[in-house]
Amino acid sequence: MNQTIQDLYNRKSVRVFTDEPITDDEKNIILNSALQAPTAGNMTLYSILDIREQSLKEELAKRCDNQPFIAKAPLVLIFMADFQKWYDIFKAYCEEPPKIEEADLFLASQDCVIAAQNAVVAAQSMGIGSCYIGDIMENFEINRELLQLPKYALPYSMVVFGRPTQQQKDRIKPKRFELDDIVHTDIYHHKSLEETKNMLEKQSGKTGKEFEEYITAFAKRKFYVDFRREMNRSAKAMLKQWTD
Repeated sequence: MNQTIQDLYNRKSVRVFTDEPITDDEKNIILNSALQAPTAGNMTLYSILDIREQSLKEELAKRCDNQPFIAKAPLVLIFMADFQKWYDIFKAYCEEPPKIEEADLFLASQDCVIAAQNAVVAAQSMGIGSCYIGDIMENFEINRELLQLPKYALPYSMVVFGRPTQQQKDRIKPKRFELDDIVHTDIYHHKSLEETKNMLEKQSGKTGKEFEEYITAFAKRKFYVDFRREMNRSAKAMLKQWTD
């Protein structure tokens, strides 16, 4: 196993950071690594916001479900699905302004998260931890105003970076699913309820009554909650702005 693959296996979300800053050279490596990512048609359908202002970090921490560690991160990057630059240049030079539609957003979103993962892997290789913040998709309208976003630039993923504390280094990485449970050959295998139950029992390490309690608690924590309702509302507002 080479070092790159070892870094992928070792990487886990880090939410507590030391006070040691990320150097300018390290940040440039992280950002330039993001730019090396595959991109549809070499269009780079994303932009990156480097959030430096502390008050802005604190505001984002509040809006992203009140997670204070966001404001304490030495480096906060927002990866935006961004078609604005291409829309502007097409409008200026083409006979008919293009209509930006759903597929353009899907492509931009792919570009966005691929670039973000490049940044995460680069950081991991330098001993810098990271954590994805999906909650940046909440509160779209006020975040759009806060970040001064144009019509075709949407905040799709936020990642915070910093050097992990020893406690974070020692924390056991959550167990992933097994390959046979996730990889399908040629066509999709729709698992039976029993197969899905067996898969989740292996992943969670829980069985019987404990497994039932785990699933119901997980559902309450992830699905029957206000943040999910807000994220869905916000996502609909983003899609409406993009396609109107």
